[in-house]
Amino acid sequence: MAKSKIVNDEERIMFSLRELYEAYGYSRYKMLKFEEYDFYSRNKDFLVSDSIITFNDTNGKLMAMKPDVTLSIIKNTEDIPGERRKVYYNENVYRVSKNSRTFREIMQTGVECIGDIDAYCVSEILSLAASSLKLISENSILSISNLDIISYAVDLYTGKPEIKKQLISLTGEKNVNAITALCKKENISAEGCEALCGLAKLHGKAGDVFPELRKLLPGCKLIDAFEKTVEAMHSSLKNMTEIDFSYSGDIKYYNGIVFKGYVQGIPESVLSGGQYDGLMKRMGRSDGAVGFAVYLGTVERLVKTDSDYDVDTVILYGPDTDIAAVSEKVKKTADTGVTVTALKSKPGKLKYRRIINLCEGGGE
Repeated sequence: MAKSKIVNDEERIMFSLRELYEAYGYSRYKMLKFEEYDFYSRNKDFLVSDSIITFNDTNGKLMAMKPDVTLSIIKNTEDIPGERRKVYYNENVYRVSKNSRTFREIMQTGVECIGDIDAYCVSEILSLAASSLKLISENSILSISNLDIISYAVDLYTGKPEIKKQLISLTGEKNVNAITALCKKENISAEGCEALCGLAKLHGKAGDVFPELRKLLPGCKLIDAFEKTVEAMHSSLKNMTEIDFSYSGDIKYYNGIVFKGYVQGIPESVLSGGQYDGLMKRMGRSDGAVGFAVYLGTVERLVKTDSDYDVDTVILYGPDTDIAAVSEKVKKTADTGVTVTALKSKPGKLKYRRIINLCEGGGE
């Protein structure tokens, strides 16, 4: 039986992802575990959770344990006209768990492409995101949306910022009934209501979605650019992608293509990313950026294949057992590819698959 320790599987995935990113010219980025709290406080809307672990530094400054990697990378790089920086990272972040509502240290890996961003950069990031999912599980899907197209559709029928924000949010929720009610309340035309509801419901393979999208938004040039970027992905990855406008992101930070990744067996996304030129501008930057993160803490649920056991085999020995015999038995058992531990008494809370008792002739 093969070894089934979680850490082995997580490390396998992490190193596989590292090799993938380095093969595409991304270099490792390392950072400190904490930043000044004020830095994160100014950008709380961008964070997954607004709960941040803080402490006072020796100089009296309020510091924060790092809740996000992207913000730190942007802060610690600079604009270089005409150039782009391609980095990947394996870092721990500190966030409140959705399930336990307590702080957790979460391993996160991902890539960022910052600088002179063009359509190829975005397509490359999409390909890397799909390839990352494939390394985690063959049964995975990359769901791609386009915030610029959603904004374009809403702008056609309303000029009110607050109504636009609501419609974008409702599109993300696929809440057709609420969109219809809001359109009626705001006197948005029947044509507009039909287009917005159609956009919210639209999802599927690119070959099916783009013709329908053109019917909903005739003359929208953004659709052509979106389709070209998706079609530029490697052909071997296209069968694991879909277009779905239910993921809209926050227009204060994101623009253009945004996406999420899912694997069979996990009910929430294990990967998310997109273009975030808005965040760059809010942080005083003039260049563009696109990237994604893989949530290895979430992936842990998938790789925990034999979670019923802490160890596969327990070898019991007594005070009179020949220690050379114990050593030999442990080595032979480990060489078969299973986990093994030697103990002098039956384990209490330790979960195991089988026991070999050397005190009784080595039987199971």
